Amino acid sequence: MSKGTTHSATRAEALNGRKWWVVDATDLTVGRAATRIASILKGKHKPAYTPSMDTGDFVVVVNAGKVRFTGNKETDKVFFTHTMHPGGAKQTPMNKLRERHPEQIIENAVRRMLPRNNLGRQMLAKLKVYAGDTHPHAAQKPEALSLAQ
Repeated sequence: MSKGTTHSATRAEALNGRKWWVVDATDLTVGRAATRIASILKGKHKPAYTPSMDTGDFVVVVNAGKVRFTGNKETDKVFFTHTMHPGGAKQTPMNKLRERHPEQIIENAVRRMLPRNNLGRQMLAKLKVYAGDTHPHAAQKPEALSLAQ
């Protein structure tokens, strides 16, 4: 490459270098873990990062039910959804969401940090979140990723 040129990754480069990472979310702060996971899904940790392409890796998160929040978010934070019908507003407190669907805590945090378009949905498809400590992706030989600080 000559001096001063910018390299854009090709589709073959983006697909060829994909790795699998496994993150143990036990006692991790949700926001700090989600920013690191979103960065890996985007591919920002790679030299061939191209904003208009999905150059990121796969991330498997285990023990999603054991994440922690700072402050009073455990009792005060409320997730809002709407069925798009009159009177269809639903508000779910964090502690109820942790009981029913603990994997959605991480999924919501990471999804809201990704682009809101087709590319973001493509990146989110590479995120696999499990409430327990087992996952069915052992055949991909994921490497452990430490997000603890």
